[in-house]
Amino acid sequence: MSEHELRVSKIRNGTVIDHVPGGQALNVLAILGIDGSGGEEVSVGMNVPSDRLGRKDIVKVEGRELSQDEVDVLSLIAPDATINIVDEYEVVDKRRLDPPEFVEGILSCPNRNCITTDDEPVDSKFEVLDDEVRCVYCETIIREDLADHIDT
Repeated sequence: MSEHELRVSKIRNGTVIDHVPGGQALNVLAILGIDGSGGEEVSVGMNVPSDRLGRKDIVKVEGRELSQDEVDVLSLIAPDATINIVDEYEVVDKRRLDPPEFVEGILSCPNRNCITTDDEPVDSKFEVLDDEVRCVYCETIIREDLADHIDT
């Protein structure tokens, strides 16, 4: 191996989230509820060279497969990411993220007048569009800093 290659050790069993846009790895960890206090084995590469993205992040989580809700939220901040399921050091399943039509109870609406931010027992629901999400109740659109609106 030359000194210009990146070397991140393989995981035995778990999930590898690859092709995450550079700088988003910490948001991925937040979505997964990983803050270091739970003892999970995690490897993170941030802003590593990528032919496809220029710079990318990669997150490896030992002993864990992602839920569909986690995958749905990841697709909002990293639509081009791939999820690799690893068993005994071998990739046994590899899939690209497919953003859902709607996400429910995952994002908080920034509109203070939205029914979902009141004392009403209403979960947020957003329609997932190409480069944005739209609240189905008040039609507020979130285009930037989507990760700031994720309920973790």
